[in-house]
Amino acid sequence: MVAGWDVDLVCAGYKGALRHDVIDGINIHRHGHWAVANFTLPAVVRRMLKASSYDLLVEDINKIPFYTPLYRGDVPLVAIVPHLFGKTVYREANPLTASYVYGAECLIPRIYGDVDFEVISPSTRDDLIARGMDGARIRTIYCGLEHEKFNLTDPPPRSETPLVVSWSRLRRYKSLDVAIRAFDVIQRQMPAARMLIMGRGPDEARLQKLTRKLGLQDKIEFRGFQPWDELVASLHQCHVFLNPSPKEGWGLTVVEANQCGLPVVASDRPGLKDSVRDGVTGSLVPYGDAEAFAGEALKILGDPDLFAQRSQAAREWAGTFSWPRCVAESLELFSEVAARRGGGVTR
Repeated sequence: MVAGWDVDLVCAGYKGALRHDVIDGINIHRHGHWAVANFTLPAVVRRMLKASSYDLLVEDINKIPFYTPLYRGDVPLVAIVPHLFGKTVYREANPLTASYVYGAECLIPRIYGDVDFEVISPSTRDDLIARGMDGARIRTIYCGLEHEKFNLTDPPPRSETPLVVSWSRLRRYKSLDVAIRAFDVIQRQMPAARMLIMGRGPDEARLQKLTRKLGLQDKIEFRGFQPWDELVASLHQCHVFLNPSPKEGWGLTVVEANQCGLPVVASDRPGLKDSVRDGVTGSLVPYGDAEAFAGEALKILGDPDLFAQRSQAAREWAGTFSWPRCVAESLELFSEVAARRGGGVTR
């Protein structure tokens, strides 16, 4: 039992994982593979709904919906949506796959019209409303932050030379090529500047090719995956974080960088315009504008007082996000929705 609830979690399996497991009081049911989860998991959920009496069904709509309203019966439902791809998916996938994902999302207003939603940012709320969903049934609940993982007792000093960082999954739609082009502008004005790119993903080869093409292979370091302590230490050494993504659900890496005292320059796009306080914890610039990214980063790198001011504001902003608060607000929503059917809330 978790917070008074008996919880069954249905998810995809992976190599070496148990099909049935119990972790922290949660009954876990693993089936199939993540790539076909939207085909395999609905049948599992249908069987479980017939076999047991549930007070609430919670669906995580992470790009591809499971369309649970079609088979949930009279069980109340909360749909959690970090963010939807929209046409951004065409930046990442081939046209056939992208059209499949885009089409799957387009059916959400028709199928989920009477469903309550939990979203992680005002941008995602606005996206759902623009698609025709009822704003009164959408609750914005911000993510938390594991502060203890970022507050080092003896953090390393900032780099003596200007150090720029981009930290992300290396996927094409994340647009890290914009950050590399921005750094090309930065290092022309600050030849001592260096850049770290942290993370792994299928776009790494393309990004390294661009780095070589611009002659930056001696100034940009691809660090790949780092153990957590090393990653946090790296963030504490940097001066500014570039996030050129065209769309995020919220921008968790933004506030994680903020917790390490890093100001952020990010695209003025959904999610990021919520997690970055423009002119306070960082700057928002037009998506894809490498010159604008470089210009704002150079302001921070060239002005120690501005860096100190934004660094402090960034830490204070990050300090306002709490996982216990997120959990409490989510449980409150779950209880409200479950109670609409009447009776006790037991499972």
